[in-house]
This record gives sequence, C-alpha cells and structure tokens, in this order.
Amino acid sequence: MILETSPRRNLPFYVIGHRNPDTDAICSAIGNAALLRLRGHPDAVAARCGEIPPRTAWVLEEAGIEEPVLITDVRANAGMICRRDVVQVCAGDTFIAAYRRMLASGVRCVPVVGDDGQPQGMLRYLDLLELLVPGDGSGVAVRTIHVSLGKIAVTLQADSVGADLPEKDSDEDLIMLVGASSQNTIDRRLKMAAKEGNVGRYLVVCGDRPVVHHYAIENGARALLVTGGNGVEPEMRRLAKERGVVILLCSQDTASSTTLIRCSRTVNHVMETDFQCVSQDEPVSRLRKSLAHLEQDLFPVVDPVENRMIGVISKSDLVDPQRIRIALVDHNEYAQAVQGIEEAHIVEVIDHHRLAGDLVSREPIRFLNEPVGSTSTLVARKFAHRDLIPEPGIALCLCAGIISDTLCLSSPTTTALDREMLEWMSEIAEIDPEKFKTDFFAVGSLLTSGTVTEILNADRKEFDDEGVRVTIAQVEELGLHSFDGRYKELQAGLEALVEENEYDLAVLAVTDIAKHNSLIVAAGNERMISGLPFQRVNGSHFEAPGVVSRKKQIFPAVCKAIRSLG
Repeated sequence: MILETSPRRNLPFYVIGHRNPDTDAICSAIGNAALLRLRGHPDAVAARCGEIPPRTAWVLEEAGIEEPVLITDVRANAGMICRRDVVQVCAGDTFIAAYRRMLASGVRCVPVVGDDGQPQGMLRYLDLLELLVPGDGSGVAVRTIHVSLGKIAVTLQADSVGADLPEKDSDEDLIMLVGASSQNTIDRRLKMAAKEGNVGRYLVVCGDRPVVHHYAIENGARALLVTGGNGVEPEMRRLAKERGVVILLCSQDTASSTTLIRCSRTVNHVMETDFQCVSQDEPVSRLRKSLAHLEQDLFPVVDPVENRMIGVISKSDLVDPQRIRIALVDHNEYAQAVQGIEEAHIVEVIDHHRLAGDLVSREPIRFLNEPVGSTSTLVARKFAHRDLIPEPGIALCLCAGIISDTLCLSSPTTTALDREMLEWMSEIAEIDPEKFKTDFFAVGSLLTSGTVTEILNADRKEFDDEGVRVTIAQVEELGLHSFDGRYKELQAGLEALVEENEYDLAVLAVTDIAKHNSLIVAAGNERMISGLPFQRVNGSHFEAPGVVSRKKQIFPAVCKAIRSLG
C-alpha cells in the first residue's frame, strides 16, 4: 500500500525524574531541560510523573518557574505517530473525484469521512472498479447504473436545458441506452420499455440525431444526454420540460460520455463499512499485537471523545515506530521510572544513586552517575563545564535541589562538589542558602497536616535487592512533636502498602532536619524488620539517631537486614 509522504512529527523529548518526585527530582529536571535547550535541543521539556510536594511548589513559585508537565506514560501512542496530512474522500464523492485524488497523492486506500469529521468507511483502489464494472454482465443489469443525474452533470460539466435536475445526491437506477442503432430499433426499444413500465428509468445517450432526441422525449425517457457539443431544437426542449425529461448537453463524444457516466457513481456504494478505527491514546505496542491478524491495512486514528478522525496509521508504521525521547534524572532504574519507560528512547541519565542493573538501551547513551549529595549538583556542573550560566530562576531551582537533598550541606552524602555548586548557584540566584533552607523546610509540615497517603507517597522510592521488593519513604520535618499522635495510622498505612503492592518490606523515615535524627516505622517481613540496625522502641517503631540520608544510611541498613537472613 502506498501512503502519502507527509512529514512525520517529532515525538516529545521529556526530562523527567522518578515516581513520587522530591524537590531534587523536579528541580534537576527543570535545570537539565534548560541546559539541553541551550545546547541545541529546543524541544526538551521538563516533566514529572507524580504530584509536586508543597515545598517544591513553593520553590517553583519563588523561582517564577512553571510546574513541569505531568506525564504518566511515555509509551508512544497512535496519535503521536499517525499521519496527519490525510488524503480522504466523502461518501458522496464520485468515482472520478476519488480516483483523481488518490492518483494525485499516490495512495491506494483512503478513509471516507463525513461532514462531522467522523470516519464512515474505507475506500480501496480496487473498490473503485466495482463502480465501473457491473457485477452481472448480461441483460439490463449490465446497462443499469445507480447514479445521480446531478452528479453526471457535474462530471461531464454538462448544461441542463430540459426539465429541472434533481438534487445532486438523489441517486436513482438508470438504464443506459446508447442511441447508435437504427432509428427504428431505438424507437422499438423505447416503446417496449414504455410497455413494460420502465421507460422512465432510461437515460438515452446520443450525438447529433434529432429523430432519436424526439423518440426519447416522446416516449418519456428519464433523461437525454446529447454528446459532442450538439444541441437540441427549441421545440424539443419545451416538450421535454412538459414531460419531465431531463436534457443534458456535453462536449465529450458518446464513447467517453458513457464511461464518465459510470464514473459519476458515488463511493458510498462500494466503500467498506466494516472497518476498525484506533484511539489516539492507544499505545503502539498494544496496536502491534491487536492489528496484526486483521486484513485491513490502513486505520483511521480518532479522538476517543468525539470520534473525529485526526490521522491514519498503517501496519507498516508499527514495524519500527518513533519513540518518545527521555532524559532520566535522579534515578536509573525501571522500578522508579515513569510507566512505559521500557518502550521509550532513553538518551541520557544523570543520577547520584546506586546502579540498579535493569536499565538497557538500543544505542550508547550519555550516562553520568557520581556519589554526590544531589543530582542538581551534577546538572549545575554541566552548566559550568560548558561555560553557560543558567537564568536566576533555574539557578534557584538547582539551589533548592542541593539544599533539600543535602539538608543544606549537613547530610553525610555532602561532597566538596555540592558545596562548590551551591555557592555558585546561590550567587546567580541571589539567595542566602541558610535562610533559604529555613524558609524551605518551614513550608507545610506533612506530619502535621498531610494525609497518610500524602505522607507515604511524598518522597517514596522502590528498590529490588536480590529479588526482595522494598519501598522506602521519607519525610523531613522541623521537629517530630506530631509523630506520636500519628504513629498508629502511619503503621496501618504501611501495612496496607505492603499488601497492595506485594512488598517484602516497607519503611517510613521521619527525619528531624534540625536535630539530625530520624524515627523509623516498618511493615512487612518480621525477620527483616527485626534485622534493622536501629534502636527498637516497639515491634515496628525505631529510633535512628544521626540518620538523615536514605541513600547513604537508611537503604544500606535495609540491605544489611535483608542479607542477614542468609
């Protein structure tokens, strides 16, 4: 099948962090997207795959930066890869109109679309032959044509000089009689038709034969087509109007005219009405499986709400389709990534966490992973390496990412590079890091006002360690005075999380950034909980003095508990 060669649209390029994004995930995405745009990728867009925490929302407001777009699935879908510049026809288009459109565009299959934009059928090149070649090649059937006299007039560019033409879309069964026989033969055939009661369906076609004109009108034929640029006597025109006989005058010869009459039939008589459309939201990977067994080759792509066609897609488009480009920040494993990441084109990873081992790519990619306190630190350094200076709003976001992940350089994960980049970014953003830290952590205490779901999902990551499924959530507070009143419901929430997601272990760390210690709540495998190297208060409640870092302190402790089981 030949399709139109309209240019393909480039699929989106998203810079995105992990699920349940924290401030570093959001801000490093914003910073890296800005850097990519400066480096020749104008379509790079900062994105997120979760709700924005209140503190991060405050940062964006302070920076004057719009929220990154929310993306829940990065699988390419039909709407993204479909051809938008579609060759299409209407059900009322004639053979000749459809044929010329398909021929000019080099296509052999087109959708038939109504005035409301909804697909009504599919028209294949071979279907058009049915309009020219009758199904039964004998008797009256071979000469019978279901067609509109108005469409014939348009196709032949004929003048109407007899009775009024009916509406263009008024199809009727016409029996074509070419007036090439002797006058007596034509007269006899018309009289026989009159006797049989169907002369009112006859379309008589002839050239400069006034006697034949007279026979057609006198016997009450449905219409008379006079070819070759010839006319009809005024008296015959008057008689035709009286008897309701349509007279058409065309310039083509008789042979050409008879062919073009068949070309005046409309495509609604032969279009395929048993066809399948696809929703623009349908993932390409799913379409590849569901459409493979169908004989249909071309599929209208529709808006699922209004069922309006937005484009078309062919089976060949599904062989090696474009993929959404992704730059991952602040994580490097599928378990924490946006849905559909396996089908996306990962072009870059910037992270400061451990390697999980399940990230794969078709081609070599840029991969930056260093043991620093924040991914925003690495993004800031990329600006420095390229002698680029971010805008103040971008710099403020990068400051927020560093401050939040390193607790303003007090976390054990802090490195000299974090200190250097925060100093540089804070100068550009014109902020005092210590004051910014105080204002940042003063925004919205989740422990005091958040729901259990908000607390557990504000900053939660999933891990798979040697086949053991673990999730660790962390909230940072200025003081832990609200913890005791919420402990039981937080414990119940963790247990529900374990059951719903089949985790082996779920951990919540509530961290006091002022006193640099944490309270730990755990649920799941009791032997793993017992192996946690913290001060146990009761069955699932632990104190962890000096513990503030999930990456460098909490996660290694969880891994140690898992491995202690042998």
